[in-house]
Amino acid sequence: MDNADHPRLRPLEAFPVEQDGQRLIALRDPSGFTEQVVLLPIPALDLVSLFDGERSMAEIHRVVSDRHGEQAPGLDDIARFAERLDDAGFLDSPRFAARRQRIEQAWLASPSRPAAHAGAAYAGDPDLLRGQIDGFFVHPEGPGLPARRAAPQRLRGLIAPHIDFHRGGATYAWAYRELLECSDADLFVILGTCHGGMDDPFAVTLKPYDTPLGPAAADRAFFEALQRRYGHDLLASETAHRSEHSIEFQAVMLRRVLGEGRGGERPFTVLPVLASFLHEAVWSGGEPEADPRVPRFLDALAESIAASDRKVCVIAGVDLAHVGPRFGDALPNTEAVLERVAREDKAMLETVKAGDPAAFYGSVAADGDSRRICGLSPIYSFLRVLPGARGDVLRYSQAPDPQGAVSFCAAAFA
Repeated sequence: MDNADHPRLRPLEAFPVEQDGQRLIALRDPSGFTEQVVLLPIPALDLVSLFDGERSMAEIHRVVSDRHGEQAPGLDDIARFAERLDDAGFLDSPRFAARRQRIEQAWLASPSRPAAHAGAAYAGDPDLLRGQIDGFFVHPEGPGLPARRAAPQRLRGLIAPHIDFHRGGATYAWAYRELLECSDADLFVILGTCHGGMDDPFAVTLKPYDTPLGPAAADRAFFEALQRRYGHDLLASETAHRSEHSIEFQAVMLRRVLGEGRGGERPFTVLPVLASFLHEAVWSGGEPEADPRVPRFLDALAESIAASDRKVCVIAGVDLAHVGPRFGDALPNTEAVLERVAREDKAMLETVKAGDPAAFYGSVAADGDSRRICGLSPIYSFLRVLPGARGDVLRYSQAPDPQGAVSFCAAAFA
């Protein structure tokens, strides 16, 4: 089939924006293969929705002509519009395949995983970043500075946000103060959300995660033990780590609170694991571990943690609800909406605190994931690999916005 004559839109994020009093729809690539954002008048969505790879340009023209008569764009107009989208990297086409290959090959050739979001979601200058993170602890909504305990309790796991530091800083501090006070771990398995999707349910990278404060080195020995137990290629979808922020933000926090140390540097390594499989199960009404790769990996990870002679702590870098028109809801958020979201989030968190992955999945699937829980796959995985763990929610927060609100939390598990 001719890609140019049968345009297919790539998986993209669409959200409403207002510009000069006009309501528009923005299209953005969550995988980061293009930084462009395309703004479309709402009627253009009717045309874009027909770019499914099945219809030819002529067929698309006939459909829009039947719907809109003389107001419909001409065949040449449709072709030029598709070409502009392809120029921007928004169509699934040979040009995009070449773009993707070029970007991924350059990334794979790099000895480290660059700090993709430094200078945007958090300060890029080391001194400014130190001050930014230290300020989270003494923020009015923060937990205060950590205190050293004579005999730290064994913290098995930690849930922390992955929202940008500007909005979630104090909640990060609640999580990482607990790590400083209650954990002597030297290996952190970091489970993160893959926002852009990937072919495999899990993806690991052995590249050190660069940060403005130095790299967080990957633990090759632990990876090799896990790989042997799992029996499949954990690096097959490694390029999903390229622009994903959910693990990067945890690496930055770890470098500040441990790598530079309060009271001296504390050496540590990480195993970065991106997860993406449960939203598909919710949409299809399936079981969370129907894909045999999922239980195989989760069992292998739990066994590797239990068998390791390292002090291991599992961190889930996750956010919770995403509600409002920016995320697909019809109406803007109100105080009443956000109060309802908080009630439903906290009911869901009871299953998380209980360490019950099946109940957690059930609580989200019951309403078809209407709140769009961003950390669905990592939280389920976190609970599965820490059998018997029980947790406490240290802080629940919302970043309120009428157009798009996000909730997140800090929780500790022993």
